[in-house]
Amino acid sequence: MDLQPDEIAINLLQQLIAIPSFSKEEDKTAIVLQEFFKQHGVPTERKGNNVWARNRHFNPELPTILLNSHHDTVRPNPGYTRDPFAAVIEDERLYGLGSNDAGGPLVTLIATFLNFYPQQNLKYNIVIAATAEEEISGTGGIESIWSLLPNIDFAIVGEPTLCQMAVAEKGLMVLDCLAKGKSGHAAREEGVNALYEALKDIEWFRTYKFPKVSQTLGEIKMTVTIISAGKQHNVVPAECNFTVDVRVTDMYTLEEVLETIKAHVKCEVTPRSLRMRSSGIDHDHPLVNAARKMGLQLYGSPTTSDQALIPVPSVKIGPGDSARSHTADEFIYIAEIVKGIDTYVSLLNEVVH
Repeated sequence: MDLQPDEIAINLLQQLIAIPSFSKEEDKTAIVLQEFFKQHGVPTERKGNNVWARNRHFNPELPTILLNSHHDTVRPNPGYTRDPFAAVIEDERLYGLGSNDAGGPLVTLIATFLNFYPQQNLKYNIVIAATAEEEISGTGGIESIWSLLPNIDFAIVGEPTLCQMAVAEKGLMVLDCLAKGKSGHAAREEGVNALYEALKDIEWFRTYKFPKVSQTLGEIKMTVTIISAGKQHNVVPAECNFTVDVRVTDMYTLEEVLETIKAHVKCEVTPRSLRMRSSGIDHDHPLVNAARKMGLQLYGSPTTSDQALIPVPSVKIGPGDSARSHTADEFIYIAEIVKGIDTYVSLLNEVVH
């Protein structure tokens, strides 16, 4: 008896959960994905631990939709009470590391791709890409294969969003900051305390408001998350290092935000990367109009995904709940997988026919 799409997705997800696939160590799940597609008569391509395929009647004259999610996971946190690789179904929940983020969205996208794979006379080509290193924003993921993919017109990124559609996503810039002072004895009025110098800049990061506010993403958010200074209790620290997490909206480029920061603080500011840019899609795009027709909730996402590395219009949507991502005893509801397939198929049906 042929399996239903949700049964196919669940079986594949159980296989993926059972194999550790930490970022940069996804080679075994890449093999599983290749074998899965082969069993379903779908030729694949692979670079590194990224696996992708195109629909059977791919036509280079047509525009192309990318379906993308990732098969790497974080490492299980110490709070697990279950085997993170057991892939057990209990009480209509499928447990296991990566079940929710982003195994559920990935397998539902794959089931959706299989639905459209043999169809003829579509208005769009469809490409599926299961990619690596998303959890660490690594360079060996979607970026590394972008030039090998067909020209992509827009993308659906599978992440756990309760099947609500994120039509925009904040970018991310992590800053390493160095405040400098002068060492001296703590018992005497000597030196310049780098910690106190840092506090002035930290207060600026805490209180500054960028004037332009995004309609979908709100304000830019800057949060100091790590601070380190001093090695001895009786020595005034000459340096203080601190880290700032900056979530950037579509109203500014990363370079503009960085320039503003450097103009206002005294410390040395070094960005770790200028890759993770804000992303989104036109509110009148056919995919967004299809979502409105289906009654899906539209929102702007404060969290970052591979959307930031996809240089074409994109949305983020999928089964599961981001609140469960990276938690102990991670799970996804079976009903969410069913809903995910139905949602993806319905969305694409509105666009490709």
